[in-house]
Amino acid sequence: MLEADFVQLEEVSVIMNVILMLTTVPDTTTADKLTSAILAARLAACATQLGAVRSSFHWQGTIESADEVQLLFKTSVARAQELEQFILSHHPYDTPEILSWQAIASAAYGQWVNAETQRSIHV
Repeated sequence: MLEADFVQLEEVSVIMNVILMLTTVPDTTTADKLTSAILAARLAACATQLGAVRSSFHWQGTIESADEVQLLFKTSVARAQELEQFILSHHPYDTPEILSWQAIASAAYGQWVNAETQRSIHV
């Protein structure tokens, strides 16, 4: 192996995985409330309100369209399932869109996400 190969291997070893979770809500008021509750519970380190979107979808035998707000949460692998359950239980839709995928983050960002999503210790 060349010296450059070792450097590349070292760089890969410090990369961390985070979970990105996407959902849509009906309006900015709902987006703000859901985001605040999720961050307060430390289920995500960050939430990005991606803005207004227009969704079209099959629903109960018809094709519907709705104006929505898209949210992207960044969380740790350890808290992803809890975040999904929280969204399900606090979402105004019967069948909310919840999409998640694992992403490679820089070491510093991944460490920050993991640190910010640690469970609170109550003494």
